Amino acid sequence: MTFGKGCHLHLIDGSAFIFRAFHALPPLTRKSDGLPIGAVSGFCNMLQKYVEDASGPDAPTHVAVIFDKGSHTFRNDMYDLYKANREEMPEALRPQMPLTRRATEAFNIACKELEGYEADDIIATLSVQARELGGRVTIISSDKDLMQLVGGGVEMLDAMKNRRIDVDGVREKFGVGPERVVDVQALAGDSVDNVPGAPGIGIKTAALLINEFGDLETLLDRAEEIKQPKRRQTLIEKRDQIELSKKLVQLDTNTPLDFTLDDLEVKEPDPDVLLPFLAEMEFRTLSKRIADKLGAEAPVIADTPVQAAGDDPAPEAVPFDASAYECVRDLETLEKWVAAIRDRGVVAVDTETTGLDEMTVDLVGISLSTAAGKACYIPLTHKTGASDDLFGGATLVEGQIPLDDALACLKPVLEDDAILKIGQNMKYDAKIFARYGVKVAPIDDTMLLSYALHAGLHGHGMDTLSERYLGHEPIPIKPLLGSGKSAITFDFVPIEEASAYAAEDADITWRLWETFKPQLHREKVTTVYETLERPMVPVLAEMEMAGVKVDREVLSRMSNAFAQKMAGLEAEIHELAGETFNVGSPKQLGEILFDKMSLPGGKRGKTGAYATGADVLEDLAAEGHDLPARVLDWRQLSKLKSTYTDALQDHINPETGRVHTSYIISGAATGRLASTDPNLQNIPVRSEEGRRIREAFVADEGKLLLSLDYSQIELRILAHMADLPAMKQAFAEGQDIHAATASEMFNVPLDQMTPEIRRQAKAINFGVIYGISGFGLARNLRIPRAEAQGFIDSYFERFPGIKDYMEETKAFAKEHGFVRTLFGRRVHTPEINAKGPRAGFAYRAAINAPIQGTAADIIRRAMIRMPAAIADLPAKMLLQVHDELIFEVDENAVDTVTARAREVMEGAADPAVHLNVKLVADAGQGRNWAEAH
Repeated sequence: MTFGKGCHLHLIDGSAFIFRAFHALPPLTRKSDGLPIGAVSGFCNMLQKYVEDASGPDAPTHVAVIFDKGSHTFRNDMYDLYKANREEMPEALRPQMPLTRRATEAFNIACKELEGYEADDIIATLSVQARELGGRVTIISSDKDLMQLVGGGVEMLDAMKNRRIDVDGVREKFGVGPERVVDVQALAGDSVDNVPGAPGIGIKTAALLINEFGDLETLLDRAEEIKQPKRRQTLIEKRDQIELSKKLVQLDTNTPLDFTLDDLEVKEPDPDVLLPFLAEMEFRTLSKRIADKLGAEAPVIADTPVQAAGDDPAPEAVPFDASAYECVRDLETLEKWVAAIRDRGVVAVDTETTGLDEMTVDLVGISLSTAAGKACYIPLTHKTGASDDLFGGATLVEGQIPLDDALACLKPVLEDDAILKIGQNMKYDAKIFARYGVKVAPIDDTMLLSYALHAGLHGHGMDTLSERYLGHEPIPIKPLLGSGKSAITFDFVPIEEASAYAAEDADITWRLWETFKPQLHREKVTTVYETLERPMVPVLAEMEMAGVKVDREVLSRMSNAFAQKMAGLEAEIHELAGETFNVGSPKQLGEILFDKMSLPGGKRGKTGAYATGADVLEDLAAEGHDLPARVLDWRQLSKLKSTYTDALQDHINPETGRVHTSYIISGAATGRLASTDPNLQNIPVRSEEGRRIREAFVADEGKLLLSLDYSQIELRILAHMADLPAMKQAFAEGQDIHAATASEMFNVPLDQMTPEIRRQAKAINFGVIYGISGFGLARNLRIPRAEAQGFIDSYFERFPGIKDYMEETKAFAKEHGFVRTLFGRRVHTPEINAKGPRAGFAYRAAINAPIQGTAADIIRRAMIRMPAAIADLPAKMLLQVHDELIFEVDENAVDTVTARAREVMEGAADPAVHLNVKLVADAGQGRNWAEAH
């Protein structure tokens, strides 16, 4: 049929259908192989409903489903930050995208997309073409950007609400007619698409201005006539930005299409095409319903996983059997595994290496699993000979695929967007593969699945998870590698033994994934996993591989200086003690303090030695005793020297000249990251010596280190969660929050505030977040316990919302066994109903977890968005230290990077949570970290 007068075109916004299906329905996986298909199922049901409803006198004559082809369009060329705020596509959705195209074609509906253009542009072009030929158009979408097309025979249908949107509906939404929607959008901007607009002008104000002046160009030309000074100034100063915004929101009605309206004629579904596709997806109910509609025989779909002849039994019946694993020693066999992976669309993968440092180890072998009990090991660089031979006497074992050939065979599937890769601690394996030129994506991580489900209950290592959830004790590594001087690296483990061990790891990973993935939706932590856990893997891997430059000479000089200062302290300690002794010996120190000097508080442990931990020495120092105070100073210097100025020199990578820390995503129940090998998060900042260590962290030539640090983020979150008007007002006015708190507590005017009073308020502010007791505050402030408890009581009287928050949080924890952050992260509190001292600790942990956890979630969100925000700039994100991010930036780009990074950090809570306290990120820069902090 030639398109013309009397024809009716339906244009379906495919992306909207997909995302609604993905987020509205529980996770669903194909039984035969575990492929995620929830979005495909929802999409097919929507298409089927559409086909059933699109009948009668108003039925379409032509129809197409329009998709976005990719993330980069001509708008990104105009404005590189366009849509930069958008979160990455969920990993579980990525392999489903091509299947939704196949589903559209299976329903015999035209499926259209175009590189470099958005689906909205294709819809706009087709709508204009159809209107000019005298036809009608119904756009099936609720996307506000498409409302500029309404009128003259074009209307929209919000299929979810079954509501039609005509010219009056557009006017109700925007306050203007469709022809002026782009003008209003240009002024109001769009935070979702990162269209800047005019700061401070929203939809209502924009509509008033456009209705008053007629159109955007006239408004901007006559901006001097605006009476409100701030609004007038914004329109004048931001004219270029507003005009750019209009170009970004204006749909392209001349998109170069490679098809015509005639190609979109409605066709009946072909049962021989549609039903096999639905059977392949294992959609039993939908297959039966559609078969009945089409008068065809419904396909038979097995209730158990599909098995080829000779395959192992179904997963739930498969015992662990190391003898069943395959050792892949030639390319022909590996290619069969690759073909099986492509058929499955999902694979568990694990690497074996010569050690634990991802930046220096060598790849020894790769293991794969495509179903429970079905796994293999691919040995690559196993050797024979003496592992400690300094003269290269070891030789490669015969019968291994050459490393380059194996990686060339596996690289296409490991990088294929349509194939999901599952790993246990996938960051490690991703970094190993990256060093060999393979970028593994998309991924699932069983360690992070467990973390999202079970944070606070137990660890998330493979052995722990296997024993707890699979009832299986994995093959231990220690007997294979040995210990002490006779220990070997994995490349010297005999291939037969290595194969059983390594293939089992992949098998366990697969089974853990089958166990955990369906639980996300039931436990309501899907969003936590999809937006806070899994997206951190590539971000952290990139940071860790970049590393941070450390000046060995600076560290060496500091070590010498610390050694001299420690010697001086030792002499002073010996003088105070009246004799020489080993300051580093707790036993000798205890005898000096409590036997010889008869200081109070001496308690002997099981060994008979006195306890001389930091808490004991701090109490004695608070009571005015000099010797324990000097010992504390000596211990701090000793720790700085051994842990940092000495040890950091050993961590400098000889090839890069940089230190490459490793971040543990699942270490803390609250979501805080931990840094290890080396730990760069615990360098003290309160002491001058601790701050000096940061001088050794330097930027490359021509670059600077840039630090952005959230200002008092946990107090801001507390003010929001506990609804503290006085604290919120202080933050809104940019006051010194500790001085404001002191003024509120002690009735001291701000202009009469003393440093001592402010210091007390600061200790209470931060102490309360961690559930500090009168005893703990007394120790921190070195004041009597009664006075400290009085401060806390006064604090709660002035800020009653905090006490209410604490009681509500404890009650929730006692009832449910967990608490939640503002973003839905669960932190389990298994000790909450304990008795005695453990109860107090559990209460404090439960009270703090939502606050600290929300802060951790916010900086995670910022880190996940950061790479896209600075992708076009000469900058790299290097470190995260609690509330601080450190970047290495070209000197001439510091201001631009600062602005971009600050915008990301300060807007990181949006749009998931609207905080009623503004987030603030303070910035600093310098040749080294100390200058930047």
